[in-house]
Amino acid sequence: MAESRHSMFRQFAASDWNGFLKGVEKEGLRVDRNGFIAQTPHPEALGSALTHPSITTDYSESLLELITPVCSSTSELLESLRNTHRFVQQNLGDEVFWSASMPCELKGDASIPIAEYGSSNTGRLKHVYRQGLAVRYGRMMQSIAGTHYNLSLPDSFWEKWQGMLGSQQSMKDFKSEQYFWLIRNFRRRSWLLMLLFGASPALDASFVDGVRHDLSRFDNSSWFGKHATSLRMGDLGYHNNAQSSLNICFNNLSTYTQTLDRAIHTNWPAYEALGTQRDGKFIQINTSVLQIENEYYSAVRPKRTARSGEKPIQALEDRGVEYVEVRCLDLDPFSPVGVSGAQIDFLDLFLLDCLLSESPRIDDDECEMLDDNFKDVVAKGRNHEITLCRAGERTPIGEAATALLDRLESLAEVLDGWNGGEVYRKALATQQNVLSGDGQVPSARVIEAMQSSGLGHRDWGMEMAVMHQNTLRQEGLDASQQAAFAAASKDSLDRQKQVEASDTLSFNEFLEQYLRS
Repeated sequence: MAESRHSMFRQFAASDWNGFLKGVEKEGLRVDRNGFIAQTPHPEALGSALTHPSITTDYSESLLELITPVCSSTSELLESLRNTHRFVQQNLGDEVFWSASMPCELKGDASIPIAEYGSSNTGRLKHVYRQGLAVRYGRMMQSIAGTHYNLSLPDSFWEKWQGMLGSQQSMKDFKSEQYFWLIRNFRRRSWLLMLLFGASPALDASFVDGVRHDLSRFDNSSWFGKHATSLRMGDLGYHNNAQSSLNICFNNLSTYTQTLDRAIHTNWPAYEALGTQRDGKFIQINTSVLQIENEYYSAVRPKRTARSGEKPIQALEDRGVEYVEVRCLDLDPFSPVGVSGAQIDFLDLFLLDCLLSESPRIDDDECEMLDDNFKDVVAKGRNHEITLCRAGERTPIGEAATALLDRLESLAEVLDGWNGGEVYRKALATQQNVLSGDGQVPSARVIEAMQSSGLGHRDWGMEMAVMHQNTLRQEGLDASQQAAFAAASKDSLDRQKQVEASDTLSFNEFLEQYLRS
């Protein structure tokens, strides 16, 4: 029998191991003191949402997105994220930064302002894309927030790993193949992350006003899923019927990029009926299944940093996969920055094991089964009676989860041995304690916290948001950090003006050129 990938990995010397490269993109709504979505523009003190490297907006003008640089340690990542939060919190005035994934109080689509990025062609394209999301799916589901976790391994690892596997591929092709290997196993196991980190079991009644659903009443102003872990990742959250025809199961880079490219160039009748303009204004970029690659919703994505003017598909095809983006993480409402160190360390361990485990291609039957497992845990993961399909058999969820965690123990020991600490064993033990009954999964903690406080989703969310705001404002920033953030904001506003001044094409010409590329 051929030597296992785990065995080969253990042959690394401690000096060969340089750890992980990691980053976070964390979203969150700006909310007024009544617990209603903010109607104000993006605060000028936070700079330009178009050009700022670490503070931007996602779908809505009210939906902030904070981005860390690429970090080489969890502590560096959390310090960067916390500093950005401290600066943001200083500049929100009377508003608060919502702490939950499911939104505050809303009053239909009209209450959710679409993000603005100025008058440049690039800025207008970003706005029109979001208008397209509004006409295709409505704005409500775009008000949901989450955390995206980005992970890669350094070149020193890939060089050593390629030698061990005896691959003769180019480094570009080798890395892409290995990242898709990881992604296939992520698809097989992502249900576990929804059990361990799903934290959106309840929502404000305004979110489902006039919508059919099967949630239970929490109180007069809130609904909850009796056994749900993540309403954000369920049928009320991110979903798209047109995209179900794409059938992407991430077997390799070429099929992935070809499928997405085809979707961007294939008309969808319902979107065609809408047209691209209404009353002389653009309402969507095109009438295809996808306007752009980013419209494709998935729990994980292969990524490559695109150059200026370069499309994501083009970047992937030309230079291969650079990192993976985990997109299914709810905000941790108990953390001032939405994530915790133990969670990040566990994700590193989990994703590395996805790379080191056998990972056959996913056929259509397995693809459907994996989707079913994921949906079941999202909708009813706290029901101990549910079973998941594993290797053709039904297994109780607790047993399946325990088995996946147990298999990580030896890998945690190896990494801790090389690093000289207990970081990974502690991160794993934290999750094992949750499953063993000594702790609670976050979705259960949220329901219990709401019940013990006697507050519905909006008021409990406000209580947590104000508490986190007070903590971060009290911590503050030192003078040099403050100056650096203020300079970055000013620089981003200047750069937006430069971008706007440099345009030479009308928006119609720019869009026509963009669609041809």
